[in-house]
Amino acid sequence: MRIRYLPETLINQIAAGEVVERPAAAVKELVENSIDAGATKIDIDIREGGKASIIVSDNGFGMSHEDLIAALDRHATSKLRGEDLLDIRHLGFRGEALASIAAVARVKIMTREKGKDAWEISAAGGKKGEPVPSSHPIGTRIEVSDLFYATPARLKFMKTERAEFMAVKDTVSRLAMAFPHIAFRLTQDGKTALNLPAVTGKKDRLVAILGRDFGGNAMEIDAAREDIKVSGYAGLPTLHRGSMQYQYLFVNGRPVRDKLLNGCVRASYADVLHRDRHPVVALFLELPSSEVDVNVHPAKTEVRFRDAALVRSLIISALKHAIHEGGYRTSSTVSTHALSSLRPANNFGSRGGPALPLHRGASPAVPGNYAYGNLAESVFQAYTPQQMDIAPSARAEAVPQAQTIDESYPLGSARAQIHENYIIAQTTEGLVIVDQHAAHERLVYERFKAQIAESGIERQGLLTPEIIDLGEAQAENLLEHREEISKFGLEIEPFGPGAVAVQAVPALLGGKADIQGLVRDLADEISDHGQTQKMEERLNAILSTMACHGSVRSGRRMNAEEMNALLRRMEETPLSGQCNHGRPTYIQLSLSDIEKLFGRR
Repeated sequence: MRIRYLPETLINQIAAGEVVERPAAAVKELVENSIDAGATKIDIDIREGGKASIIVSDNGFGMSHEDLIAALDRHATSKLRGEDLLDIRHLGFRGEALASIAAVARVKIMTREKGKDAWEISAAGGKKGEPVPSSHPIGTRIEVSDLFYATPARLKFMKTERAEFMAVKDTVSRLAMAFPHIAFRLTQDGKTALNLPAVTGKKDRLVAILGRDFGGNAMEIDAAREDIKVSGYAGLPTLHRGSMQYQYLFVNGRPVRDKLLNGCVRASYADVLHRDRHPVVALFLELPSSEVDVNVHPAKTEVRFRDAALVRSLIISALKHAIHEGGYRTSSTVSTHALSSLRPANNFGSRGGPALPLHRGASPAVPGNYAYGNLAESVFQAYTPQQMDIAPSARAEAVPQAQTIDESYPLGSARAQIHENYIIAQTTEGLVIVDQHAAHERLVYERFKAQIAESGIERQGLLTPEIIDLGEAQAENLLEHREEISKFGLEIEPFGPGAVAVQAVPALLGGKADIQGLVRDLADEISDHGQTQKMEERLNAILSTMACHGSVRSGRRMNAEEMNALLRRMEETPLSGQCNHGRPTYIQLSLSDIEKLFGRR
């Protein structure tokens, strides 16, 4: 078969398949163009999830007659200064977006540059018309209709209307986080889905998108090393979700989905969060354009760093510092959830709630629809005190008043222990409920880690070295990190081409450790990320198990001195707001919230 040249229309459609895979990708490219054009207000209107229509309007610089003609040509751009693909200072730079969209859809562009006339141009299926005069204010309006009409096969891969809409909304939300000074408005089938006015600070925009819970439980991140800076906000460990979709990462204002950055977040929270839970973070990485390659993928959602190890260490150290600064804090959402589970008792069966038990002989019916003025008299007539048998496990062990201490401590003074597992402490602003086992588990765990940091990890030598074949590349990478790995008690040596010999393992791993699996996992992680966290994660898992078995058990009665000592240790210990699995160790309820439950406010 002879080699032939593909027609221009087919070339454009192939390129469009890389750049525009769904409506959200088209919206992303168009909104990024508006941002690059200096817009301060961007309106996005979509129909049927973007399948039928996408309209993006902005008040940016607009385009001249000549620029409008070139805008629909492939690889024509105003955003790349020279020929250096590492010197990129705009979100768009390839010159593919408009040409790709026009190759698979019907496009109409109306634009006006300041001080010049307005023009419009249309294109369909890769064929563009001639520009004609138009009436349009300063800025640009792009209308995209019948997306993928020119490539019907692509329509089969489209998801449901709601799924496509949610993808568009996520795309706009991510761009809005990175540019809080721009107002964004998204409408779907005439209904407003997002309305974000311009704000001065990133946190205000994040709260508008992620909610007040994030704003009240976010730790500020601000760190720099050499020419690289990371900023943003990260949720407390007890504010977590079941997927990584609430992790927002930006590089020089560009929303990205990068495995390296996601791995940094996971490693930072590994010691305070269960593996199947994920923190809520919004991190903004700023570095010279020469230090990052954004030309990795046509969708521009993946990046490659010149010094990935430096970026990784900066992000991990910044997040861990913030987590430790959070200390014993726990998310207010824990308390909010607890309050939402509490409901004032409804005494009147006619209103759908359970009635209070009456004393024997009392009339079961209480006249309804009476004013609150008769309430006291009605209760007095219908209820008399009775002795109630309280199960031993439910009785509270009260703390003598003489043994209580100052309530001005953050976690207050212990007042009682209930169900032989929960400590009730009184503070100046309300009360605190502490899970004694979870709290003590964290304290013991941190003590174990401190001891290991001081004296090091004990090694257990192997009578016969374990020989592991890895392949030359992986073995060489592993041996380059030999000193780092030895800090965790694992000693390895070269053993011929592509193999290593394990001479010693951490004593904590015991005699049943899967040395082969451990070393192969370490080698894989070094190949993927350039560093290893597997050894630290495994040792921490063992320490966590030891701490669980060595902590105060549920069901043990504690006296006043023990309870208050536990509270004081929690205040002094980093990360004591959650146990080793990410569960909260205490719940704090303010007095005002408690009073609201009883209608006192």
